[in-house]
Amino acid sequence: MAKVKIIDVAREAGVSLGTVSNALNHPEKVRPDTRRLIQEAIDRLGYTPNQSARLLAGGRNTAIGLVLPRLNHGTSLQVANGAHAEALKLGYDLLIATSSNKRDLERHYLDYFMGTQVAGVLVQPAEIERWQPYPHTFAPTVYVGVHSDEPGLFVTADHRAQGRIVAAHLITRHAERVAIVGHAANQTLRLRLEGARDAFAARPDIALEVLDAGEGDVSGDGYSLGHQIARRRADERPDALLALTDELGAGAIAGIMAAGLTVPDDLMVAGCGGNPLAWGGAVSLTTSAPTGYEVGRKAVQLVVEAIELKRAEERASIRQVRTTMPRSAAPLPRAPLAEEHEPLTHHELVRPFLLARESTGGTGTVTPLGTQTALIPELNLGVYL
Repeated sequence: MAKVKIIDVAREAGVSLGTVSNALNHPEKVRPDTRRLIQEAIDRLGYTPNQSARLLAGGRNTAIGLVLPRLNHGTSLQVANGAHAEALKLGYDLLIATSSNKRDLERHYLDYFMGTQVAGVLVQPAEIERWQPYPHTFAPTVYVGVHSDEPGLFVTADHRAQGRIVAAHLITRHAERVAIVGHAANQTLRLRLEGARDAFAARPDIALEVLDAGEGDVSGDGYSLGHQIARRRADERPDALLALTDELGAGAIAGIMAAGLTVPDDLMVAGCGGNPLAWGGAVSLTTSAPTGYEVGRKAVQLVVEAIELKRAEERASIRQVRTTMPRSAAPLPRAPLAEEHEPLTHHELVRPFLLARESTGGTGTVTPLGTQTALIPELNLGVYL
């Protein structure tokens, strides 16, 4: 069966080829009843627009690429869902790729998106510690989940605040001896640890120990640490445990209960980071509530602002050339590429909030950053997944 062409749609709808082109690329120029006729013809014929030809015809590119390190983590899923919701709201399409935590695959997908001439790209780097901004990204690019002093566009959760508000909550729950568990081997966990230390620094009467152990994405490590702590003598055991990730926190609850203690009566437990995939245990986990959804939304807003600014600059450049060039001169030059301009720079931190739950004696209350525990019903967290 021959591929349906745009001219076939024009004949079927009884309109000109230019009208169909405008309906696809500039629908605001076509009357609603005419657009309806064209759409009906498209549906009958099974026509699918050639996106490359559409862009060559002056169509507006509405595709944004998103490169995630993985899709088996709650935070990445939140970022994807937040980005998708905001892209649809702003009239853009979101294309998602996963790098499987490999930097070379991340670069491959970034190059692929650039090669397909997407309007903009969002990248959540796989290796934050060795990460550097990618050079020669011809489309506006926003880096997600990275704290950086480099010029560029960045959106990330305020990890330091995540640690601080969970620690502050344990203080309000009258904790006297606190153990912080987790191997702070990356930027995210180090900032959470620093935030927790900041909160406890104001309370020197609270005995604090830091156990630099436990991989942040391995709940089994949390189980082992929780079990070991629970087996200590009562006078040597902390009364609160702050895990630098929710995976460790959920595992610690299981380990403590396996040792015969109860949570929170014998030992309070709090996680950090807001990963809903780690919240399915027997005791609901107190944590800094999910920010990934908002990070995804903010990243799309930022990249769309950069896309629109780039388009405005290109239109202004073309108008300037047209008003200054003699009619007999050579053809118009291409508008300058975005890399010829001073790179845009914007760093945005998304503020977390505390979700106080059963593991610290809470009742599912939401506490915004900087406030005392508020009696607010728990959010519908399904929107974050």
